[in-house]
Amino acid sequence: MLNLVLFGPPGAGKGTQSDILIEKFKLIHISTGDLLRDQIAQQTEMGIEAKRFMDKGFLAPDWIVIGMIKSMLHENENAKGFIFDGFPRTVEQAWALDQLLNERGTPVSGMICLCVEKQELINRILSRGLTSGRPDDQEVSIIENRIHIYDEKTLPLTKYYSAQNKYFEIDGMGSIEEIAQRLIDTVSTL
Repeated sequence: MLNLVLFGPPGAGKGTQSDILIEKFKLIHISTGDLLRDQIAQQTEMGIEAKRFMDKGFLAPDWIVIGMIKSMLHENENAKGFIFDGFPRTVEQAWALDQLLNERGTPVSGMICLCVEKQELINRILSRGLTSGRPDDQEVSIIENRIHIYDEKTLPLTKYYSAQNKYFEIDGMGSIEEIAQRLIDTVSTL
């Protein structure tokens, strides 16, 4: 089973590239943001609890997010693998994900990190902001802060996966097709 953690700063192209990897390797996409929105819309116990935290401006607690991922894994027992998007964000979450997957005998295959130069990230997000309507895609200082927070939070995760020989940096510069081929080449070796 192929289990990928896809990482990269805002604007790195994770959404675009994850779609390509999902299609190529027949993976199930697990986006914690999508799971949370779905649970809230369905008014499940986890969704109601998550909404209480989110309405106060806090992130949903790990136990809720991990519970949702556990349910998703259980619902897709015959999957060829998963691509995790937006999770894990902390070493504690990475450890919890390892525990969940190891219980199933299907560990994380690799953490794939799209590396893109800062100015290119800013340019991509500003360009996306022309059509996304998101205010955080239209202001350079906000974009720079998002990139800074990503850098700060991600460093411990890169060390965590590097220690397991599961961290792979991919050059995220170039055309969508060039980046996709680099990803496919790397993932094919896992």
